[in-house]
Amino acid sequence: MDVSGDRPVGADSIGVAISGDHARVVVLPKDAVDWVHSVQVPLGAGYLPGSASGVFVGREQELTGLRETLTGQGTAAVVQSAHVQARAIHGLGGVGKSALALHYAARYRDSYTLVWWMTSESPEAIVKGFADITVRLCPQWAQTVGQDERAAWAIAWLQAHPGWLLIFDNVEDPAHLRPYLGTLHGGHHLATSRRATGWHRLAPSMALGLLPLAQASELLCAIAFQNADPTAEQQDAARRLATDLGCLPLALEQAGAYAYRTGTDLDTYRQSLGLVLDEGDDVEDAERTIARIWDHTLAAITTRNPLAVTLLNTMAWLAPDDIPRTLLAPLAPDPISLSSALGELHAYNMIGFTDSQGINIHRLVQTVLRTRAPQDAPSGGYALGRNEAERAVRQALPTPPDDRQPEPIAVWERLLPHVEALAETTPPGNPASMESAGIYHESAQYLHLQGRDAHTIPLRTAALAEFSGALGDTHPNTLISRSNLASAYRESGDVRRAISLMEATLAQFEEVLGDTHPDTFVSRNNLASAYQEAGDLGRAISLMEATLAQCEEVLGDTHPDTLSSRNHLAGAYLKLEDLERALSLSEMTLAQRKEVLGDTHPDTFISRNNLANAYLMAGDVGRAVSLLEVTLAQCEEVLGDTHPDTFISRSNLANAYLVAGDVGRAVSLLEVTLAQREEVLGDTHPATLVSRSNLAGAYLDAADLERAIRLFEVTLAQREKVLGDNHPSTLLSRRNLALARQVMAAAQSAEPSTSATDNNPPDAA
Repeated sequence: MDVSGDRPVGADSIGVAISGDHARVVVLPKDAVDWVHSVQVPLGAGYLPGSASGVFVGREQELTGLRETLTGQGTAAVVQSAHVQARAIHGLGGVGKSALALHYAARYRDSYTLVWWMTSESPEAIVKGFADITVRLCPQWAQTVGQDERAAWAIAWLQAHPGWLLIFDNVEDPAHLRPYLGTLHGGHHLATSRRATGWHRLAPSMALGLLPLAQASELLCAIAFQNADPTAEQQDAARRLATDLGCLPLALEQAGAYAYRTGTDLDTYRQSLGLVLDEGDDVEDAERTIARIWDHTLAAITTRNPLAVTLLNTMAWLAPDDIPRTLLAPLAPDPISLSSALGELHAYNMIGFTDSQGINIHRLVQTVLRTRAPQDAPSGGYALGRNEAERAVRQALPTPPDDRQPEPIAVWERLLPHVEALAETTPPGNPASMESAGIYHESAQYLHLQGRDAHTIPLRTAALAEFSGALGDTHPNTLISRSNLASAYRESGDVRRAISLMEATLAQFEEVLGDTHPDTFVSRNNLASAYQEAGDLGRAISLMEATLAQCEEVLGDTHPDTLSSRNHLAGAYLKLEDLERALSLSEMTLAQRKEVLGDTHPDTFISRNNLANAYLMAGDVGRAVSLLEVTLAQCEEVLGDTHPDTFISRSNLANAYLVAGDVGRAVSLLEVTLAQREEVLGDTHPATLVSRSNLAGAYLDAADLERAIRLFEVTLAQREKVLGDNHPSTLLSRRNLALARQVMAAAQSAEPSTSATDNNPPDAA
């Protein structure tokens, strides 16, 4: 049975809504709620990505305007709901939006209880930003829960403690902030974005333009002549260079850093650039402006520290935020060389440092580096740094994950953004690489083992492209990669696309490996299972019957693959409600597995579970319960109390108790199963969601409607996030929630209603 829900929520627990790629509700337990109210911080506590002690000119009016708007001291209209005050800064990349926000936060830090900076280019990045607040304020609890729980706790804390400042940096879509501006009251919100539109319903926005020429030349002089007052001639040269650079702050900072580090005269620098801008008329193209000064800066850095340029080109292909130093370490001969090279880049304002021994690089810098034409590159060639980035990531990946050993989750989670960045930025014409294929495949396998199959699609797609390019379209590794991508589509709920890809892959397996190769059998069974999931039972059973016959002929009647094929077919017969054939085949498979594999082999447990489910569907409840009790006891003894197959056995037994009318025993068993899956697998693993769903159904059967509906809502939100809007389990959760609300409405109006039923199969082995 797969209804949906969460563990029992006590009166002291609260549900907190968060909004990532999909909205969801997280239930915080009593201890966490207590800490929400008890944790206090000193004035000015929080996190900023860097120091605001550097050169900052020409923005005093904007700083004053921000303060007046946020505090309500000025005449500007403030968009607010109750006590919410917000302001958005938008403008060209490199114009200084983040610098303005950083200086505002630093200047007025002591006016706030908490000042927190979060990268906000995506909904999930915002959720991570909130989660990091919990890591700082409540670290012991934060280490025991997932990112969603941490984010929910932070939101609850902010709701309970007024007087904070949140800075949302680099917002791609203003709508991503709507849920938070609507629910977080009593503090200030400050956003930066390249987007000029979409703010009118959220917050007053301020367009940050290029610096006036006087301030631009002042900034250039302040950086280029840090230890001396510039002469009149130097000031004139600074005005000329600032004009050529379009008064873009990022370009000014980099040009000034170049001049200071190399001692180059500003007029000499300007002449060597060979710019052809007409007195600043062409100032909107930030990337072009930056690119025009690029070769000179890189040439200077190359002279001082060639390794620094290698590192910079490498970082161009990674995610822009929190690049671990350890990721770059293999590119340097020793830690001192690495630090020296990074220090050189920092001196030229090319990178910034984070508190977690990470490195940030401006997105505009990355874009220019990645798109430089071959003739513009100092050393020639295309895609500079790409090979180094792939090699660095490859060496940093943990041991390939499998289902027999725990994954170093923290390492994987920090590396994943950089793997995904590699997949997203593959340059046109880049040679296919087995190294890249391995990176994408192993990362996708990690996500698969985490139950996040829908998130593997970009990586599976990239892996397939690399395998196909390096090995050919019909190489066995390419076929397996294509099969993995099809399975990812299936797990994400896109069964039609999965079937189309599986059909093409099966045809290639048959052509390349032959009709009776074991991999062909696996491909055929996968396609048959997809047909079954799509509701085409006739086609599924026909293909399964043919595959089983071939397995029996080629591999033998008791080969493990033959037994697996027979098990699939028995499940399809059960789905078809052909109970006679389902029971007969299930009994045969169990007997053969006991004989071939032994009574306590995990595959034997699977067959015993499936036979019990067939008994249950046939109405032989007593026999089903008896068999499931024996199976659970064996699983606990052989596999352990928290093995995934033990969870399945426990869940199936609870379902049998429900069918037998023993609701109390079922609820107790389901609560235990859910608690264990949350602890072992995590709060949003698909198997955990199945347990939460099953428990909600049990609450519904027990007429505990409020608790059932609450769990239905939580599970639906989580399934939308993890599995996607159109996944069959998500659709089932949506249907179950509607049914529970219908039952609640009927109960409240004292009208008779039909009992709630659910036709989803048990938590199948």
